[in-house]
Amino acid sequence: MRWWPFVLVSFSLHASSLTSLYSTLDPTSVAQHFAFYELYPNTPEGRDALKHAWELLSGGSDESNPHIAFPSLDALPIIALVNRSQSQAPVLEEEQLQAIEKLARHLPNRNLKGHGIWTKKELLKLEPKEVDLARGLLIAEMEGEEKRKIRSYEASLDLMALQILARLPHEAKPLEKIRAINDYIFSELRFRFPPHSLYAKDIDLYTLLPSVIDSRRGVCLGVSILYLSLAQRLDLSLEAITPPGHIYVRYKSPSGEITNIETTARGVDIPSERYLSLEARKLQERNIKEVIGLAFMNQAAVAWQKEDSKVAIDLYERGRLFLPDDSLIQTFLGFQYLFIGQLETGTRLLEAVRGQIPDHMVSPDHIAEDFLAKKTDAAGIQAVYREVNETRKSIQTKQKELEEILAKYPEFRGAIFHLAITYLQLGREKEAIPVLERYMDIDGKNPTVCYYLAALHAQRLNYNAAWKYLKAAEAIVQSRDHRPRVLKDLRASLQRACPEPL
Repeated sequence: MRWWPFVLVSFSLHASSLTSLYSTLDPTSVAQHFAFYELYPNTPEGRDALKHAWELLSGGSDESNPHIAFPSLDALPIIALVNRSQSQAPVLEEEQLQAIEKLARHLPNRNLKGHGIWTKKELLKLEPKEVDLARGLLIAEMEGEEKRKIRSYEASLDLMALQILARLPHEAKPLEKIRAINDYIFSELRFRFPPHSLYAKDIDLYTLLPSVIDSRRGVCLGVSILYLSLAQRLDLSLEAITPPGHIYVRYKSPSGEITNIETTARGVDIPSERYLSLEARKLQERNIKEVIGLAFMNQAAVAWQKEDSKVAIDLYERGRLFLPDDSLIQTFLGFQYLFIGQLETGTRLLEAVRGQIPDHMVSPDHIAEDFLAKKTDAAGIQAVYREVNETRKSIQTKQKELEEILAKYPEFRGAIFHLAITYLQLGREKEAIPVLERYMDIDGKNPTVCYYLAALHAQRLNYNAAWKYLKAAEAIVQSRDHRPRVLKDLRASLQRACPEPL
């Protein structure tokens, strides 16, 4: 749905023209009717538009006429929430909040135990199925804020859900609800993935629910949280799925049929196999409570990038309350304690997950293993995770730092691997090969290293070596019952260029 031309003009019209213009409004669009009312509030058509918008939000209940239900109500802040005429959602007055909450009292999230809580202590006691995601996140993220601000953001979500419901049939099926949500948030509200230059710097702004609502911009986690919050209000059961470094949501029908919803690509259904990789052999499902912890993990990543380990520790600790069994958050938290010199605490956290291979992955965390084996120190870990930008200079700076680490710790696998990556980023594939082979001399069980070597040797027409490393990669992943598409594609490519040697 696109913004209609009349919202950009405010000159007066003759009564007949105004009536004609009113007749062109989408009868299911709350936003269009509110916009019309804003332009022509003192006309019969404007008052009709306000009434019709309220009827859509109320579903035709007794509160369908705002002037009857709430005679002293100032509707403009509510209209601002719907039409986003302000850059930031306003904090509503009590009367306005009660009006929206009354309209939304039938939404299914009201039946969740988590909708009635106001403290993090209460939140942590809930079972995942009892958590109201929006309420839980807002409580966890906005500790110390007044309830009215939290309720105002919830009111914004309620109005979104009510607008979606206005366009759905009475007994809408799950796929109809998904299409309606996609159309509303991606086409009508135009929620988008932010440009890399913005999210790389301020990923937390595009993760936190209030910021996502205000800006209509969000990274995968931010928009997935919005999507799940709306789904809870629409009686739509969705699952949160986290391939490494990503999250999306999906619907699984009672018969097991899966519909994926890629929130960074306007909700398109991408085949599940596309989310798997060499290392990720299964798709990890997260419950609603864990999603709250993931929001803190994203914020902690920003602090880590800024080398503010104290803030990162606080955020990882807050996230760990919701992800008590997650080995990744425990590993990253352990690293941060190492960075501030608390070696005993950091080592204890890493020892607790030593040798663990998450069920959805092929291999364990080699960086933590090498630290515990005294094959690197905290500075080496920092060097491996150092961010680079698009410039050649930043890649070369990281490359030099990794070489210095390897001069001190020659068997640190993480530094060897990332050194090879810097050569690839600089377009120096020939120099990457001996670095990767150096890794293989230390550890021949990394499928990603084997894959890179197979691909690089194939590129240089060294087919015997390519086949050797491809078979090694296949053996490693198949030992974990994994057959990734990328290896199948490489095998097919090699078969065409040089049939498999006997």
